[in-house]
Amino acid sequence: MLSRIADVLVPAVGRLSVTTDADADADTALAPGSIIAANHTSLADPAIVLAALRRLGAEPVVMAAAGLWRVPLLGRVLAGGGHIPVLRGDRRAAAALDTAAEALERGRLILIYAEGGLPRRKDAAEAAPGPFRSGLARLAERTGAPVVPVGHAGARRVTSGGLGKQLAGLATAPLRRPDLHVHVGTPLRLTGDCQARTARARTAVTNAWRTAAAHLDDSSPIAA
Repeated sequence: MLSRIADVLVPAVGRLSVTTDADADADTALAPGSIIAANHTSLADPAIVLAALRRLGAEPVVMAAAGLWRVPLLGRVLAGGGHIPVLRGDRRAAAALDTAAEALERGRLILIYAEGGLPRRKDAAEAAPGPFRSGLARLAERTGAPVVPVGHAGARRVTSGGLGKQLAGLATAPLRRPDLHVHVGTPLRLTGDCQARTARARTAVTNAWRTAAAHLDDSSPIAA
């Protein structure tokens, strides 16, 4: 249901386009039991990524902050879709990896934001992914699942900054119709220790983000 909702709402707030690496068509890049790792820039980007993946025939389970399950209606949608709450900064956070591993074993796709949170910047500029936490590398090592790097750009032109700016951005997006682009990279198998796995995943997601950002119009700023 969450993917279907995103597929309806996202075209109303911007012009969404999707690309894949030449050797990463939808059938091979988004194989059952894969981990999808995406950059995290805005409250709007999960919807944008889900809408893009649905165009490619994929409807992943999302690992997201547990607080979202307390939001009326959204919490019911998340729970009903089997999405996975992550209790950040809590010893119970490891349970989310257990649930994700079980879902991968059943052939589900898992969407994870390895940065672990949103950037603190208030501007609408694009920027490369921040440091990754270790959860992605640990999940990939535990399950042997391939990791699909996904980069997206444009979401900060829908929502970014403080609460007032975010509400204004969301309200005016249907009139502004910013470019939104998602790029799906070639799946990779992470090897080495946890640090090496994490670094390789971040590099792949960064490369996918650069490809996505290059598809935005010239008025989209890129942060230094």
